[in-house]
Amino acid sequence: MKQLISLNSNIPDDLAHQRLDQALAKIFPDYSRSRLTQWLKQDQIKIDGKTGRSKDKVKGGEHVVIHAVLEDEQWEAESIPLTIIHEDNDILVLNKPAGVVVHPAQGNFSHTIVNALLYHCPALGQLPRAGLIHRLDKDTTGLLVVAKNLVAHHALVKAMQERKIQRTYQAIVYGKTPIKGTIHTLYGRHPQQRLKMAVYAESSVSGKQAITHYKTKNFYAPFSLLEVSLETGRTHQIRVHLAHIKFPIVGDNLYGISGKQLSQSQNLSEELRETLLNFHRQTLHAWRLKLQHPVTQEWLSWAAPLPDDMQYLLELIKNQ
Repeated sequence: MKQLISLNSNIPDDLAHQRLDQALAKIFPDYSRSRLTQWLKQDQIKIDGKTGRSKDKVKGGEHVVIHAVLEDEQWEAESIPLTIIHEDNDILVLNKPAGVVVHPAQGNFSHTIVNALLYHCPALGQLPRAGLIHRLDKDTTGLLVVAKNLVAHHALVKAMQERKIQRTYQAIVYGKTPIKGTIHTLYGRHPQQRLKMAVYAESSVSGKQAITHYKTKNFYAPFSLLEVSLETGRTHQIRVHLAHIKFPIVGDNLYGISGKQLSQSQNLSEELRETLLNFHRQTLHAWRLKLQHPVTQEWLSWAAPLPDDMQYLLELIKNQ
């Protein structure tokens, strides 16, 4: 399937002195660096009206125009139920369940949110990633926003880049957390375990800035319920950041403490121990979403209650 891509943006001043391909990848995150490099070579990207090269250093302020043909795989539409919180002519907001992959990828080419969206609204096949503006991990629940046309898509991608879309999560973590805090680190792919992300040393020249804010809603020894907001949106950011400050998310076997380890904690009821042993996902929920409508400019917000499994676990923790 071929799509005509038409985009334009200015290179922010804070990207000055970076390579052109690196700057473009940050400005247009829906497209891989290799794809953007290919478009540069094919003269489908103009920088201030001129041809650019990947290795060119940017000054900041340059105007970028992309007119390209995107040849993408055509994902199959599947009749999969969606919990839609809001829908109008331009956007759609849905509440994602646990255990569902958002976008088709190696090993998960079907039964994803994208497959369901293409069935619900076939026109989304003309948009990058079927209009999805951001993602959630397979076992993270909660709110996702989808653009339904190019105008909305461009506006929402820009808003995400400018950190104007507010995303707030709830998480159950192990330990007694401070009343509130901010985690500010360099961040990137784990150097040895490529399926994991990691916090980089402050002296790193390759890590990207990652900022997470949190505040404690309640403490139920030895667990805390947190409200977490993202200032940046790196892969696995909340999970890695909370583990980094020694408050791992309950159920996060990749970065945290296993259910078996948690169940061995002292002073837990038998029912809570058993539930922890059988809880096989991170207790992380995209609870609240606030954004400016890309067409009407009205500020809108939505909230999705904790899913049943997290509510049940939290009640056990409260009442132990």
